[in-house]
Amino acid sequence: MIGRVVQRSSAPVRVLVVDRQPLFRRGVADVIAREPDLAVVGEAADGATALEQVGRTRADVVLLELGVPGGGVEICAALRGVRPDVHVVVLAQADDDADLAGAVRAGARGYLLKDTSPEELVEALRAVAAGSSLLSPAMASRLLDEFAVLVRRSEGATEGTGALSRRELEVLTLVAQGLNNRAIAETLFISENTVKNHIRSIHEKLQVHSRMEAVVRAVREGVLQIA
Repeated sequence: MIGRVVQRSSAPVRVLVVDRQPLFRRGVADVIAREPDLAVVGEAADGATALEQVGRTRADVVLLELGVPGGGVEICAALRGVRPDVHVVVLAQADDDADLAGAVRAGARGYLLKDTSPEELVEALRAVAAGSSLLSPAMASRLLDEFAVLVRRSEGATEGTGALSRRELEVLTLVAQGLNNRAIAETLFISENTVKNHIRSIHEKLQVHSRMEAVVRAVREGVLQIA
C-alpha cells in the first residue's frame, strides 16, 4: 500500500503523460488535474513527442505507458538521457518480470499496472517526486514472495555482489518497501547522510545504479531475505 506523501514545496509536481490511447491519456490527465499539488504539463502519444516535451515542459515526473510506439523501455532510457533528473513511472498492461527488469535497467523509478486505482496513481506520483521508488502492489507482492523463499547468501557471496552488512540489508529491505531516505532514517534512527552512505555501498557491492535495480538484483542473487 502506498502511503500519502506530503510535498514540502508549494509548486505542484509537473507531470508529462505518455500513452498511445487518447481516451486513456485524457482520463489519466483529468485524474491528475484534480489534485492541487499535481499539474499535467504535457501529453504525448509516442516517444518522439515525449522526448520533445520533456525538455520543453521541464516535467518532474513522466508517466510512461510501456507499450507506447517507440518502445517504452527504450523511451524511458532516452528520457533519462535527455533529462537525468526526471523521474519515470512506467504503466504496464500486465505484471511481467521481463518488463519490470527492462524498466529498472532503463532507469524507471516506479512500475504500475494500468488497472491501478486513481488514488494509488496520484499517491505514486507524489511518492516518486519525493524521491521514493515503488512497484505496483501486485509486483511488490511477487517480489516479497520471492524474498521469502530465497536464502541469504553467506559472507562468500558470488563475485560482483559482495556481502551486505546487517545494516545494509535493513536499509535495502526498507528500500524494497518504497521508503525514501528520510523515512528510512527515521525508521532506523540514523541520519539521512548515513542512509545515503549505506545505499552508495549497496550500489557498489551489487554493481547497480539505482534503488529499484538494487532490489531486483538482490532478489535474483539471494542477497536479501524478507520474512
